[in-house]
Amino acid sequence: MGVAAAGRLRLVADPAATGSRGLRRVSAWGEDWLVPEWPAPAGVHACVTTRRGGISVAPFDSFNLGDHVGDEPAAVAWNRQHLQEVLGCNPVWLEQVHSSIAVRATSGSRETADASWSETPGQACAVLTADCLPVLFCDRAGTRVAAAHAGWRGLAGGVLEATLDVLSVPADEVLVWLGPAIGPAAFEVGPEVRDAFLAQHPAAATAFVPSHNAGRFMADLYQLARIRLAAAGVGAVYGGGLCTFSDARFYSYRRAPRTGRFASLIWLA
Repeated sequence: MGVAAAGRLRLVADPAATGSRGLRRVSAWGEDWLVPEWPAPAGVHACVTTRRGGISVAPFDSFNLGDHVGDEPAAVAWNRQHLQEVLGCNPVWLEQVHSSIAVRATSGSRETADASWSETPGQACAVLTADCLPVLFCDRAGTRVAAAHAGWRGLAGGVLEATLDVLSVPADEVLVWLGPAIGPAAFEVGPEVRDAFLAQHPAAATAFVPSHNAGRFMADLYQLARIRLAAAGVGAVYGGGLCTFSDARFYSYRRAPRTGRFASLIWLA
């Protein structure tokens, strides 16, 4: 799959891409954003931004897209407009609250939700993250797309299942890509988090290993998402493995609480 974009955009191979983490880079004016490599239909486009390409100053440097983190509003507005111009789509932003609410992406709206879907060409479903898991969806026919913001609360609350519900596509016709999130070597949680998942899916025990801190666990958001998607009947799951905490290309709230947000977007050509 490719990216619909302004004429200056080009795609280059990422020499670090391997296996299920295969990615290509978007390069226009040095943005160095990422394009998922997954078997999505030709008319489905996706992109994950990084910290590069914008005008925000430290600690939000430089391509912060979050307008709720304390960055200068004018810088965020410029970054968002630049994103739209480079990708050639219209991102629909959400007021994310770690919920399981999924809505139709509507241009010009700002709904309180953590997932959106669209069947309108050029209208991009977008989520902002800085450790939480961004999850992109499409159907095999290339007629519907969706994006979900899945931190542990959203995952446990059913945001992925809610997104599948609003897509209204048989589970075996859905493709999913898991974007950059905090990795299992960096995500320490309390026993209440583990209990919340095990109460719904006993198989979730495999996604937690004891931490060196007594009574705490290291959690694997990618594995938790795969378990829940499998339980919902979705077997075509790609991506995973990029850790926002250890990879300086991405914002990470746990690495630096005062930081920006990067975006994961998906849209129809």
